[in-house]
Amino acid sequence: MLSGRRLDLLDPTPVDIEIEDIAHGLAFVARWNGQTKGDFAYSVAEHSLLVETLFARINPNAPAKWKLAALLHDAPEYVIGDMISPVKSAVGPGYGALDDRLTAAIHIRFGLPALIPVVVKKQIKKADKISAWMEATQIAGFSQAESSKFFGKPDMDMISDLSIVLRPPVETRNAFTARHATLLGQCT
Repeated sequence: MLSGRRLDLLDPTPVDIEIEDIAHGLAFVARWNGQTKGDFAYSVAEHSLLVETLFARINPNAPAKWKLAALLHDAPEYVIGDMISPVKSAVGPGYGALDDRLTAAIHIRFGLPALIPVVVKKQIKKADKISAWMEATQIAGFSQAESSKFFGKPDMDMISDLSIVLRPPVETRNAFTARHATLLGQCT
């Protein structure tokens, strides 16, 4: 990692994980395999910021630790990349096991339980699907009807003031790191 840490992907430990490495990696990993409109790729870091915003809107009284979990929901992708679901399935159960080990190490590193409660995980997934709908319609060329077919139609009132942001990776990295610091500070 750029921090100088060595991360064993098969046996990750929390002490080898730094937020700067996560933010940097996610800021350079493109969602939609880079097939989006705009001058910059829509990064996993930007997506994660949007998912955390949506999670907080869905759950306005959620504690900071669950908002932090929402921000970190795709954190393993900083080293394993963003693969579309059909590719994950083709890779097989090994991919899921690798993702689970990395997620557990990341969660422990930042004071979260290794496994997030199912009810919270479902709410994060709901925010993730709303984000995917927004991405599909705003930057990936899908119609609203097509996006609704794949991701479900969101509550339009909840997202009417939100739009997809395309920024240079350094800006996204800094925004991700700042949001992480804010949430981590609220967890103590």
